[in-house]
Amino acid sequence: MTYEFDWVDAFTDRAFGGNGCAVVHQGAGLGSETCMAYVRETSLVECTFTGPSKVADVRVRYFLASREIPFAGHPTVATVAAMRARGMIADGPLVLETGAGLVPVNVQGNHVTMTQVAPQFGGFADPALVAAVGGLTADDIVSPPQQVSTGLPFVITVLKDRATLERVQLNLQALADLAAAQGTDIDMMEPFWCTLEGFTPAGDTAARSLMAPPSPSEDPFTGSATGAMAAYLWGQGLIETPTFTAEQGHGMGRPGQAHVRVLGPRNAITGVEVAGAGFVLMSGMLDLGDD
Repeated sequence: MTYEFDWVDAFTDRAFGGNGCAVVHQGAGLGSETCMAYVRETSLVECTFTGPSKVADVRVRYFLASREIPFAGHPTVATVAAMRARGMIADGPLVLETGAGLVPVNVQGNHVTMTQVAPQFGGFADPALVAAVGGLTADDIVSPPQQVSTGLPFVITVLKDRATLERVQLNLQALADLAAAQGTDIDMMEPFWCTLEGFTPAGDTAARSLMAPPSPSEDPFTGSATGAMAAYLWGQGLIETPTFTAEQGHGMGRPGQAHVRVLGPRNAITGVEVAGAGFVLMSGMLDLGDD
């Protein structure tokens, strides 16, 4: 009951940047309760557990502290970067089996490009209800908030400027009210707050993701939401080109950056490429005892 693991900072090429994820190699057969307990032990947002696959090169399971999820972006970058650093895979293409389907990736050293699945566009949400979740007003939102998924759903919410983005504070009751109004769970209505200016001159967008317990209060970089955001911005005509640089985590002192490319025309998006680096911060052995 011992497993090798790597703790990787994703969407960064330096220690303590981007978003951390612990990758437990060959741990995909572990029970869900054990996996969730491990996430809680690390105090990270998500951890991954890998294993063999009959339909792809590698199977990856993704866990929050509270549940298993079908897919997540920064853990995908972390997982592939960890495997490459260990020499378990070579540079080039490979396919991951995830709960959201098969995800093609390409790795070159510590740089990982993943192709997220074609977006699923859900319903639009009441701007006033969404604004209340972040302690804002409807006037702070510049485009109708919409639920979008490229493997995991988020309510993409475009704010008028970066100053407004920095004012966002999560109101859990308002989040529950939003979910009730949409007839769904809180987990399916999490706003992804973004604006069309970067935190730095290198960025084209800046974003934040505030989270409900038992997860940490804010996610430093959210790769799956970045893909959903990209599909929304391209589909709504809010960006002129399908390629841009996304930034997140700067206000937390954990700056992260992704290079994004939306595939297909605005009215028929076929996928979203999200690329970033992974920095292996530490490695070790997970010992679960004899049980």
